[in-house]
This record gives sequence, C-alpha cells and structure tokens, in this order.
Amino acid sequence: MSKFIAVCGSPDSGKSSIAIKVAQSLYNKGKKRVLYFSPDLMVPCMGYIFPHCKESDLYSIGKVLDKTDVYREDVLRSIVTTNNMPNFGYLGYKANENKYTYARPTEDKISQLFMNMKDLADYVIIDCVSDRSDLISSLAKAEADVIVQVVTPTLKCMSYYAANGDQFIAFADKVVKVINIKDNDIYLPVGEVKEHFKDVEIKIPYSHSLKQQSITGTLSEHITDKVFCDSILRLAKVVS
Repeated sequence: MSKFIAVCGSPDSGKSSIAIKVAQSLYNKGKKRVLYFSPDLMVPCMGYIFPHCKESDLYSIGKVLDKTDVYREDVLRSIVTTNNMPNFGYLGYKANENKYTYARPTEDKISQLFMNMKDLADYVIIDCVSDRSDLISSLAKAEADVIVQVVTPTLKCMSYYAANGDQFIAFADKVVKVINIKDNDIYLPVGEVKEHFKDVEIKIPYSHSLKQQSITGTLSEHITDKVFCDSILRLAKVVS
C-alpha cells in the first residue's frame, strides 16, 4: 500500500530541499516507486529543480487538474524523471506559471489526483505550500499518513507557527517534528527553538553541498555530505 507523506514548514524553512532529499532517500533505500509533488504556484518547483532543462522536457500538473477529470494516464505523462532514477518522479508546475494560469482545482479533482499518485507510487511526498489557504496542501495534510513539520531556529519560523500552528493540532498524532539548520551560523538559537516546539525528533545539520545544489539548480542529483545524508536517512526511516 502506498505511503502518503506531507512535508510542511514556514516560508524559507528549507522544507522543499528536505522533501526532495527524503524522497530520494526512500527511493535509494528500497528502490521503491517514489513521487515528489509540489503544488506551489508562487515558486513553481520545475523552475528550481530543473532550471537547465529544455521547456519541452518539462510538464505541468496544472494541465492535468484543468481537465474535467483526472486520469492515471494524464498524471503519468506529467511526471518528470531523471536518467539515473527511473522510478522516481517529480510533479509540479512550470516556471512560467502562476496562480492565474489555471482555474483553482476542485476538491474532487484533487482527490482524484491523490488516488492516481498512490496508484503510481509506493511513496508519495507532498511538499506543502506554507499558505494554509492552499486547498491541495490542506487536503494533503488531512490525507497524509505522516506529516513532517519542519522548523528552523529563527524568529521568522516561530512567528509563522504562532500564527499558523493551530492547523496541526488535529493531526498531532501523525506529526514528526524536524529542526533544520539551513545556515552556517553559530549564533542560531537552536536550544530555544527546541524548547519552544517540544518533541523535536530529528535535527538536520547544515550542509554546504545542499546549499550548492540549491544555488546551481542540481537538487535532483545525489548528495555526498555523509552527516547530512545520515540525518535524512534517519528521517526517511521514521516516516516509512
């Protein structure tokens, strides 16, 4: 049976990088069929995951959701893959698209999309939008078997959860809290944030290699930072 994993976090928390790397770790761990999906139209994922690809090699989930019904074949055709990971796919929007490009998807279409993704993959990782009004992300949290709640040791993150943390109360039994150190700064208030959020299970260390991948548009590639990879593997084991 397919496992549905939602990754959530404040803006600029690094949740997208973590979601991608957890998805890759799940793929490498058992060579399972894995789908990464980002419903973000503010920052379409195809623009930063595959910035060097030709337009003709990329597809948009928006065209699928814009149809009357969402069929398995259409979802399958919208998956972007890489040569070295044949059973690992990316779904999302293209760089030139925004919230005005397509009509807002209805709940029944989103449910059809989720059903088809589960049919196509052993693991589905949803990189949820920080905006709680996003319908796809809201339904993903409700549908998820596990919710990875990413926090960062910043006042911005704490302010976000002070305003939006109530949305996770109903899902408390399936939340895994992760603290992500995305900057190489010795003055980050890691201890204070752990005390504030309680029950943080895993700490993801800063990775210069990951930062390089984010800058160069190579997040779809494997990473060689062992300490970082070990922490991602621990998270992958927890959510699997």
